[in-house]
Amino acid sequence: MGPALCDVLGEAGAEVIASTAPLADPGAPATVVHEAGRIDALVLNLALAAPATPAAEAGDDEWRRVFAALVDPLPRFARAVLPAMVARRSGKILVIGSASALRGMRRASTYSAARGAQLAWVQAVGVEVAAANVQVNAIAQNFVDNPSYFPASVQEDPRFRDRLAREVPLGRLVSAREDAAFAAYLLSGAADCFVGQVVPLCGGWVQR
Repeated sequence: MGPALCDVLGEAGAEVIASTAPLADPGAPATVVHEAGRIDALVLNLALAAPATPAAEAGDDEWRRVFAALVDPLPRFARAVLPAMVARRSGKILVIGSASALRGMRRASTYSAARGAQLAWVQAVGVEVAAANVQVNAIAQNFVDNPSYFPASVQEDPRFRDRLAREVPLGRLVSAREDAAFAAYLLSGAADCFVGQVVPLCGGWVQR
């Protein structure tokens, strides 16, 4: 989603500072923020190849690895950006999450749990900072056209096309630009009334 987000936000007039810095080190988020300077809106687009381990076989190492990639950076970024946003009473944080946290999926227990933790974090922090005019929200996406989760090899597979027709009322993948355009809206002043909200964007795969 990174390239589409950069393109659409840039077209909307934002000065986009994109970072692909590794975030495993606890101090990495603070370094990213320091190097960027003032941040009016922070988009956390954390991704990981989802393990397909049966729940009874998912070990502690997998659990820690998935949470380290998808969950641990969130409070670290919050500590780095929220004090300044709250002080000037202006700012937005948008987490690009997953609808896998909203609908059960086989062999996805660690991934779904981490994505669910992201959304719970957004809801809690969103209501905490709303009075300071800082908005924290999330897009819970799935079946969005992007090379990380739906490369051409997957999209060309007849089994995937059958699944898409069966499970997604829209009948197609959401385009990356459609997704990014909604992100741009949530980051705009028009969306100041969104507070700790998790919005599915998945072609109707889930509606809540």
